[in-house]
Amino acid sequence: MDSSKKIAVIGGGSWATAIVKMLCENLDEVGWYMRSVYAKEHLLKENHNPNYLSSVEFRTEQLKLSNDINEIADYADYLIFVVPSAFLNKELEKLKVSIKDKVIFSAIKGIVPETGLIVGEHFHKVYDIPYENIGVITGPCHAEEVALERLSYITVASADEDKAKFMAEQLSSNYIKTKISDDIIGTEYAAMLKNIYAIAAGIAHGLGYGDNFQSVLMSNSIREMRRFIKKIHKMKRNINNSAYLGDLLVTGYSVFSRNRMFGNMIGKGYTVKSAMMEMNMVAEGYYAAKSAHLITEKLKSKAKTPIIDAVYQVLYEGKDPKKVFGKLTDKLD
Repeated sequence: MDSSKKIAVIGGGSWATAIVKMLCENLDEVGWYMRSVYAKEHLLKENHNPNYLSSVEFRTEQLKLSNDINEIADYADYLIFVVPSAFLNKELEKLKVSIKDKVIFSAIKGIVPETGLIVGEHFHKVYDIPYENIGVITGPCHAEEVALERLSYITVASADEDKAKFMAEQLSSNYIKTKISDDIIGTEYAAMLKNIYAIAAGIAHGLGYGDNFQSVLMSNSIREMRRFIKKIHKMKRNINNSAYLGDLLVTGYSVFSRNRMFGNMIGKGYTVKSAMMEMNMVAEGYYAAKSAHLITEKLKSKAKTPIIDAVYQVLYEGKDPKKVFGKLTDKLD
């Protein structure tokens, strides 16, 4: 793989900032599209993102910063998209340059609401990008711990092993360990589903359920995830690997998990709207719950998904969390 290939990150949030930090460990220059003019100007002046992971200092001479997505798309050979899934389509509508020949990696853990597709499928079907030019960056890796340089593990998935290895090398460092996978569909669905299960964990905590129930909920969640993904994309995979089970556990239990935080607020009696306003962050699992529910309805042989169903009922049908989770407890084992 040509080491002169240029890489750029599309997004200005915490996970985007963490990925830029990882890339800066290995590359002389990293492209970075930030929608916010203020954030870009502040970063150039003060060497850090004012809104996310402000403790991370950058050498700005390493960064090719721009508020123009077309400039960055034109600059890079590899584009890593790290935009909340709910806003991805809006950002892509700004594109005037072609990305058909680019290699696209998604670090977005969600579903594109407008199409109901995971990000890789969205780029394949809407932008005609071949699957061998699409990859996924996933794993149990919170941006906040990357900022602290705490040991973290990432899985890079692509149908093209060389592209996966290349990206894995660019993200690796003394505090980031990487592995590669060819399960681009399964790892991306897992990254989407674990956010729903984290909301369930948060709701349960907000309702007063303890650690004993949380362990049962997580045990049932990984089995539900396996059933769901198997229906969507059947292939040989070990669901206990870090890209699946590991990512589920850290999102379900961590204090850094915005999806668990969102669910916790719902369990304590917040409305969906008030919880979103107070968090001032995107909980990807909210959008994922609707998409996963629609997918299960479309499957001819419906996968058994009581946890997804329960979260959907609370978030979209306005049902009482206490009653819904009371019924859910009888469906778990």
